[in-house]
Amino acid sequence: QVQLVESGGGLVQAGGSLRLSCAASGRTRSTYAMGWFRQAPGKEREFVAAVNWSGGSTTYADAVKGRFTISRDNAKNTVSLQMNSLKPEDTAVYYCAAGRISLANRGDLYEYWGQGTQVTVSS
Repeated sequence: QVQLVESGGGLVQAGGSLRLSCAASGRTRSTYAMGWFRQAPGKEREFVAAVNWSGGSTTYADAVKGRFTISRDNAKNTVSLQMNSLKPEDTAVYYCAAGRISLANRGDLYEYWGQGTQVTVSS
């Protein structure tokens, strides 16, 4: 089994920054592709960013491109999401996920999910 635990969420003012982390434990594999998703109240879960197994390739949703950066540290079994220039519309529960398909942007292509961490951006 693989367990993912997100941390780093909180309350931040618009224009500020926040860094989320996801720690993996159990039968982890550095070859897993990793992704971040988010879900705002009353909305569907949406893709945010993904990184391949080596960390050398990334992809982002248009809404966060240029503001968010995904990275991974395989030695520490962690994946991070650096969020800059935050906007109120970024408010959501953020989830990390692991899967076997590189740079997947669909939630149903991921096998493992964390419980999420709340990010609230005030205006």
